Amino acid sequence: MRADRLVAALLFLQQRGRVTAAQLAEELEVSVATARRDLEALSVAGIPVYPQPGRGGGWALVGGARTDLSGLSATETQALFLLVGPSAAISGEARTALRKLVRALPHTFRADAEAAAAAVMSDRTGWSGLGRPRPDSVGLLQNAVVRRRKVRLTYTNAFREQSVRLVAPWGLVDKDDIWYLIAGTERGQRTFRVDRIVEVEATEEIAERPDDFELERAWNHVVGEVEQKRSGTWATVLIETRYVPILRDHFGRHCHVDAEFEDARSRVRIAAPTPLDIARNLAGWGWAVEVLEPASVQHELARIGDELTRQYGG
Repeated sequence: MRADRLVAALLFLQQRGRVTAAQLAEELEVSVATARRDLEALSVAGIPVYPQPGRGGGWALVGGARTDLSGLSATETQALFLLVGPSAAISGEARTALRKLVRALPHTFRADAEAAAAAVMSDRTGWSGLGRPRPDSVGLLQNAVVRRRKVRLTYTNAFREQSVRLVAPWGLVDKDDIWYLIAGTERGQRTFRVDRIVEVEATEEIAERPDDFELERAWNHVVGEVEQKRSGTWATVLIETRYVPILRDHFGRHCHVDAEFEDARSRVRIAAPTPLDIARNLAGWGWAVEVLEPASVQHELARIGDELTRQYGG
């Protein structure tokens, strides 16, 4: 897991002061190329790690060798925890590494470091299956979460209606490269898609956060509500087993194989919000998919077929 490798690389630099990519690769039991990428990632994240050119060079932590992490500033500490924090949500090893790192930090930095680690989580199970570039506003929102400052959002909703809202940012979630902001508003907790945020304005107004707020628990509640809406209708279909991965790509976690038969076909359960949503996804398969039930999906497929016949049959 890259998160605990980055922490291990930083601690190795703390002990040695200066190392080559080859030395780090040997220590971490990875390739030299991987070690070099890890060192570059630390530097990009704001950790004071820089390459030293020339004979006897390598990578050095500014300030020389140290046995603790007192050489890091508060901003640099937050940068490191924002970098490795999301992996801690899915890796026990990363959580252990972060706990060790917290204990090595100066006391005055620990609260900010823990806040940074809790500011972001990763959920790699996508809803759409389409990766997207990270929005530019993520960094500013992360900083607002850690500093507990409200932000003013210019936001476009699913109906393309634009509004300006002052919110208290509580946490960010990277769901398979689609980012979401969980925030407190006048109407309670709300979730915003970051790629629909047109503009972010930082303020110095304190953002109150419930004492019992936990990002992972809040996100699980959001996922539960969304999944309930997305699985309003279930259908059972027969399809050639070799096509099951394609069907799973269309329906994601709402695709379950019930049985595989000797004729190289599988019985699969799929779900979507409505019968029409399922029918629209299956219509292009033609004879390759047979809907066993419910009748509502069969009816929608027949209706779509009639429409296509009237449109193109002549």
